[in-house]
Amino acid sequence: MNETKGFSLPGIPAALFVFVAFVALVVYFVLNVKGHPAPPFIAPWVVAIAILAFSTKGFFQVQPNQGVVLQLFGNYSGTVREAGLRWANPFCSRRAISLRVRNFESSKLKVNDSDGNPIEIAAIVVWQVVDTAEAVFCVDNYENFVQIQSESALRQMAQSYPYDAHDSGAPSLRSHGDEINTHLANEIQQRLGKAGVKVNEARISHLAYAQEIAQAMLQRQQAGAIVAARGRIVEGAVSMVEMALGELSKRGVVDLDNERRAAMVSNLLVVLCGDRATQPVVNTGTLYG
Repeated sequence: MNETKGFSLPGIPAALFVFVAFVALVVYFVLNVKGHPAPPFIAPWVVAIAILAFSTKGFFQVQPNQGVVLQLFGNYSGTVREAGLRWANPFCSRRAISLRVRNFESSKLKVNDSDGNPIEIAAIVVWQVVDTAEAVFCVDNYENFVQIQSESALRQMAQSYPYDAHDSGAPSLRSHGDEINTHLANEIQQRLGKAGVKVNEARISHLAYAQEIAQAMLQRQQAGAIVAARGRIVEGAVSMVEMALGELSKRGVVDLDNERRAAMVSNLLVVLCGDRATQPVVNTGTLYG
């Protein structure tokens, strides 16, 4: 069921018309009753006044960014989105649906990532109703439907990626935020499309390892960071040693044989790769005995 435009009239002109008609009927009735204690036409006038009074039940207000769903004897009659005072069939029942942008934060879910590691994850979902007919008639409670289906999509998405990628360039929950958020928004939209809801944005608000493995995974991350840092240091140290030897040879500062070259390389690598400050040692002798 898709949304259609409901029939309604501007409320202020309709209110003026009802008021003028009501006053005219009352005045005309009073003028004709004078001198006639029991006129035969009194019943139609009373009925006409009652109909005008009942017609006032058709007035309702529509707030900005709001839609009012009209139902006539259980049948969908359309949706009124024009803001202000409106008038519709008095027999129609009305239900106001907010079209404003809304958001909510899911609860922290405990799921397993694609590697089987237990993690905690939560998300913020920004959404709004775009089809009032589907929101009212296709699901029982669209607000509750949005929350439950969003958490279901979040759980499904989290199981498709590892928490942290060990292969360079592979997407993971921690490193590829934009890609993960786009995937999450698409997953939620697929579930909420039948409820007339549009997902404007979805992003992860909480991501962590579960408490039972948090300490072990922290040590693992620290070890990986240390290995990566050491690799970067060694790579830079080798480049600096190569540059130093090249400059010494190019400028003819000293002529080093293989043994002295090996000793110099060893000393420079110790200085550049060590995690503590080195203490200089003055050698007054020679490498040769």
